[in-house]
Amino acid sequence: MELASSGAHLTYCTNIHPGERWDEVRANLQRYALEVKRICAPDASFGLGLRLSAHAVQSLRQPDAREDLLAFLQANDLYVFTINGFPYGEFHQTRVKEQVYRPDWRDQRRLVYSNGLAEVLAKLLPAGEVQGSISTVPGGFKPEIRSEDDVHAMVEHLLSHAAELHRIHASTGRVLSLALEPEPCCFLETIEETCGFFDQHLFSDAAVKRFAVATGLSSTEAASALRRHLGVCLDACHAAVEFEDARGCIESLRRHEIDIKKLQLSAGLRVPDPQAIPTPVFERLADDVYLHQVVERSDTGLLRRYVDLPEALESLRAGRSAGGEWRIHFHVPIFLDALDPFESTQGFLRELLALQRTLGLSRHLEVETYTWDLLPDAWRQTDVVDAVARELDWAKSRLTEPRSKGPQVPGI
Repeated sequence: MELASSGAHLTYCTNIHPGERWDEVRANLQRYALEVKRICAPDASFGLGLRLSAHAVQSLRQPDAREDLLAFLQANDLYVFTINGFPYGEFHQTRVKEQVYRPDWRDQRRLVYSNGLAEVLAKLLPAGEVQGSISTVPGGFKPEIRSEDDVHAMVEHLLSHAAELHRIHASTGRVLSLALEPEPCCFLETIEETCGFFDQHLFSDAAVKRFAVATGLSSTEAASALRRHLGVCLDACHAAVEFEDARGCIESLRRHEIDIKKLQLSAGLRVPDPQAIPTPVFERLADDVYLHQVVERSDTGLLRRYVDLPEALESLRAGRSAGGEWRIHFHVPIFLDALDPFESTQGFLRELLALQRTLGLSRHLEVETYTWDLLPDAWRQTDVVDAVARELDWAKSRLTEPRSKGPQVPGI
C-alpha cells in the first residue's frame, strides 16, 4: 500500500508462505495475500513483495503464467513493486542454513537468476512512476569468500547485472535497482564494510570505466547509472543484531551516496544476560532449517560473532562467553517488544521508522518475518494472516504519525 504522506510503498514479503514452484506461490497469493489486503487496504491498491525462487522465476518468464498473474493483480487491485531475490532455492521445510547464500555473486547462476527476476519485475511494475527493487545476497557467506579473485568475480557479476538493469531502463523506461542486504557473518555484514565495498569496487573509477564501456555511456552518465541501479537493502533485524546505530547507518550511507533501495522491517532477539536463561530455552530456538547468527557484545564493547546459535551456546557452556549481551538473528513479529524470557530489537526498528518518517530514507518498505512456522506457540497466538496484518498496521501507525523535527542525522 502507498503511504500518502510520503509516497513510500509498504508491504510484506511473501517468503513467510512456504512455496518454491510458481503454482505454489500463486496459490499463496490467492489464499493469504488477498486476505491481508482485505484487512489492511480494502479500498485501496495493495503492493506485493514477492519472493520467487529460481524455479518460480523461470515459470513466470513464460507469457501464459505472467499474463495470468497480471490479470490476477488487476482483478484484485494489487501491484508488485519489489522482489526478494535472496534465496535462490528451497527456503522452507528443509535444511537451509548456509545454503541460502548459494549460489553467491561469484557464481554465474546468481547473475542469470537476478537477470531473470529483473525481466519479470519490469513486466509486472504498474504503469507510472513506481520503481522496482530486488533484494539480494550481500556478496556471499563470509567463510567462503577467501581471495581477491572471489571479490573480483562478485564485482564483475554485479556490474554485469547493473548493465542489464540499464538496458531494461533504456528500452522500457522502467527503473529497477538491486539492493545488497548486509547480514551477520556474510561478506557484507556491517554498514562500514558495505560502504567500503561500494566505494572501492562498485562505485570506483575503475568500475565506472568498465560500466561505461559495457553500456556505451559517458563516464558521468555511467557513474549516475550505477548509483541508480545499485544500492542496499537495510534489514532492521540484521543491523540491530550487529549492534549498529540507526542514525549512524543512515549518516554513513548518505555520506557515501549509497541509496537505500529497500527497508526491510524486521526484528530479532535481544538477550541482555544470556547466563540468566536456561540452556533448554535457547535450544528450542536452534532449529535445523535456518542459521541463527549470534553477536555478543562484551562490557568493553568488543563484538564476537557466532555463525549459529548452537556455537554460541557451546561457548556459553564452556565458559568462553564474554558475558555480555547477545543479539540473535531470529526474525520475530515486529509488534512484539517482549518475548518471554527474551526481549526484541524492536527499539532499533522504532528509531529507523522515525527516521523514515522524517527523512524519507526509502520508498520501498517490506515487513519480513519469514520464521513464522518456527516461532514458539507462545509467540504466535493468532493465524498468519492476522499476524501479517497486525505487523503492517503497527508499521503504518509509526510511519504516519504527524511529522515533527524528530531524530536528525548530523550533516543532513
